[in-house]
Amino acid sequence: MAQVLAKTKARARNTTAVEAVSKADLPLGQILDGDCVEAMRQLPDNSVDMVFADPPYNLQLGGDLNRPDGSQVDAVTDHWDQFDSLTIYDKFTKDWMTEARRVLKPDGALWVIGSYHNIFRVGSILQDLGFWILNDIIWRKSNPMPNFKGTRFTNAHETLIWAGMGEKARYQFNYRAMKTLNDELQMRSDWVLPICGGAERLKRDGTKAHPTQKPEALLYRVMLATTEKGDVVLDPFFGTGTTGAVAKRLGRDWIGCERESVYREVAMERIELALPLDESALETMQSKKNAPRVAFGALVENGYIQPGTEIFDKKRRWVAKVRADGSLSYEKQTGSIHGLGKDLQGAPSCNGWTFWYLEHEGTVKPIDAIRQTYLLATED
Repeated sequence: MAQVLAKTKARARNTTAVEAVSKADLPLGQILDGDCVEAMRQLPDNSVDMVFADPPYNLQLGGDLNRPDGSQVDAVTDHWDQFDSLTIYDKFTKDWMTEARRVLKPDGALWVIGSYHNIFRVGSILQDLGFWILNDIIWRKSNPMPNFKGTRFTNAHETLIWAGMGEKARYQFNYRAMKTLNDELQMRSDWVLPICGGAERLKRDGTKAHPTQKPEALLYRVMLATTEKGDVVLDPFFGTGTTGAVAKRLGRDWIGCERESVYREVAMERIELALPLDESALETMQSKKNAPRVAFGALVENGYIQPGTEIFDKKRRWVAKVRADGSLSYEKQTGSIHGLGKDLQGAPSCNGWTFWYLEHEGTVKPIDAIRQTYLLATED
């Protein structure tokens, strides 16, 4: 069985087997123009830590798809999603995945997202190429688009495949950070997250900049789970730059490939506005000895409370900082909203939801108010 690595940068290099590639040799923070296969061929072997791929789904719907009001559903007839046959799609998939495998380090990871139209073919091809599936993740959408024709079940999920480089290959999994993010419960393989919407949805001239923009919370969880600060993340189908924006926030380096100029422009504008987290916020829980419980990771993950936010008790005796996995830091102390509150007061217990406050939209509120807002927004 593959061995899960501890958090150490020595694991990313494997210099005894593969000559290390200098980051100076990589086009970090750049979007490579043109076909993704040709673009990836510019990259050195064994040079990236993770590939996140959101390839064309090759939707097989047999024509337009319209809503009851007559408007057309996005992406159904977009040219970048059209292939003349499954054979051609399979060749395309094998070609880009072969390059992804070449540029990944021996302990690197491949993530691919898709729908029922393509994910099973993608999974078969990646196995044929020697990848080893570690998990399939079901992204269950809390607010899916209805089935307008009423002829099938509502498509309420997409599937992600997480794969390592081989059956015995080492790989990175930040188990403790995921458990911390999930209210001290093991993170399951079904993730309930809303589709991209609201202020996060990028628009140009009043219309969606990209029809299938992925939510940042999804990429946040993927990167926090399987990469470390300073790792290099490659996205061959960069679109409007969700991968780059989240990578910048989490202190990861990124490289994108995107052939559509309008998407490249939108992505660079977006990433330039993304604010990286400071060093203390990027630290995450690694072991139970120094990792007290946390209970509001979902608010951090979904952007309701930003890492680096300062929260405080009602009398402002203590001002703590929120970190990327939902833990808090105060001077040299760290812990969950409950654990740190308890320790600071010298009390036997603490309800962190009512103990901690923050400034939000010009008023001071308990963090429980933000939790209630989140719950209302994600109700089925």
